[in-house]
Amino acid sequence: MFGLGTPELIIILAIALLVFGGKKLPEIGSGLGKAISSFKKGIRDVEGEGKGLINDIPGIKEAAEVKQTMDQVKNFGKILK
Repeated sequence: MFGLGTPELIIILAIALLVFGGKKLPEIGSGLGKAISSFKKGIRDVEGEGKGLINDIPGIKEAAEVKQTMDQVKNFGKILK
Protein backbone atom coordinates (compact mmCIF):
# COMPACT_ATOMS: atom_id res chain seq x y z
CA MET A 1 0.00 0.00 0.00
CA PHE A 2 1.94 3.00 -1.34
CA GLY A 3 5.22 1.47 -0.17
CA LEU A 4 4.29 1.92 3.48
CA GLY A 5 5.03 -0.93 5.84
CA THR A 6 3.46 -1.76 9.15
CA PRO A 7 5.87 0.36 11.25
CA GLU A 8 5.22 3.44 9.14
CA LEU A 9 1.44 3.00 9.38
CA ILE A 10 1.64 2.58 13.17
CA ILE A 11 3.66 5.79 13.46
CA ILE A 12 1.18 7.68 11.25
CA LEU A 13 -1.77 6.41 13.30
CA ALA A 14 -0.03 7.32 16.56
CA ILE A 15 0.61 10.87 15.33
CA ALA A 16 -3.01 11.17 14.16
CA LEU A 17 -4.18 9.98 17.57
CA LEU A 18 -2.06 12.61 19.29
CA VAL A 19 -3.14 15.41 16.97
CA PHE A 20 -6.89 14.70 16.73
CA GLY A 21 -7.57 12.71 19.89
CA GLY A 22 -9.41 9.44 20.32
CA LYS A 23 -12.91 10.93 20.03
CA LYS A 24 -12.35 12.67 16.69
CA LEU A 25 -10.65 9.79 14.82
CA PRO A 26 -13.84 7.75 14.22
CA GLU A 27 -15.60 10.86 12.92
CA ILE A 28 -12.68 11.63 10.59
CA GLY A 29 -12.60 8.03 9.38
CA SER A 30 -16.33 8.03 8.74
CA GLY A 31 -16.13 11.29 6.82
CA LEU A 32 -13.21 10.01 4.77
CA GLY A 33 -15.09 6.79 3.95
CA LYS A 34 -18.17 8.73 2.85
CA ALA A 35 -16.04 11.03 0.70
CA ILE A 36 -14.31 8.10 -1.02
CA SER A 37 -17.61 6.31 -1.71
CA SER A 38 -19.13 9.52 -3.07
CA PHE A 39 -16.10 10.03 -5.31
CA LYS A 40 -16.35 6.46 -6.66
CA LYS A 41 -20.09 6.91 -7.32
CA GLY A 42 -19.39 10.12 -9.22
CA ILE A 43 -16.73 8.40 -11.33
CA ARG A 44 -19.16 5.55 -12.18
CA ASP A 45 -21.84 8.07 -13.16
CA VAL A 46 -19.47 9.97 -15.45
CA GLU A 47 -18.21 6.75 -17.05
CA GLY A 48 -21.80 5.62 -17.68
CA GLU A 49 -22.69 8.92 -19.32
CA GLY A 50 -19.53 8.80 -21.43
CA LYS A 51 -20.34 5.32 -22.72
CA GLY A 52 -23.83 6.46 -23.61
CA LEU A 53 -22.46 9.43 -25.55
CA ILE A 54 -19.98 7.26 -27.43
CA ASN A 55 -22.74 4.92 -28.58
CA ASP A 56 -24.70 7.91 -29.92
CA ILE A 57 -21.89 9.06 -32.23
CA PRO A 58 -22.56 7.99 -35.83
CA GLY A 59 -20.13 5.41 -37.19
CA ILE A 60 -18.87 4.11 -33.84
CA LYS A 61 -20.72 0.81 -34.12
CA GLU A 62 -19.48 0.31 -37.67
CA ALA A 63 -15.90 1.09 -36.63
CA ALA A 64 -16.15 -1.43 -33.79
CA GLU A 65 -17.41 -4.07 -36.23
CA VAL A 66 -14.52 -3.37 -38.61
CA LYS A 67 -12.03 -3.64 -35.76
CA GLN A 68 -13.56 -6.95 -34.67
CA THR A 69 -13.34 -8.30 -38.23
CA MET A 70 -9.70 -7.20 -38.50
CA ASP A 71 -8.88 -8.92 -35.20
CA GLN A 72 -10.51 -12.11 -36.45
CA VAL A 73 -8.46 -11.98 -39.68
CA LYS A 74 -5.26 -11.43 -37.67
CA ASN A 75 -6.06 -14.38 -35.42
CA PHE A 76 -6.85 -16.54 -38.45
CA GLY A 77 -3.47 -15.62 -39.93
CA LYS A 78 -1.73 -16.68 -36.73
CA ILE A 79 -3.55 -20.03 -36.78
CA LEU A 80 -2.39 -20.75 -40.33
CA LYS A 81 1.30 -20.22 -39.47
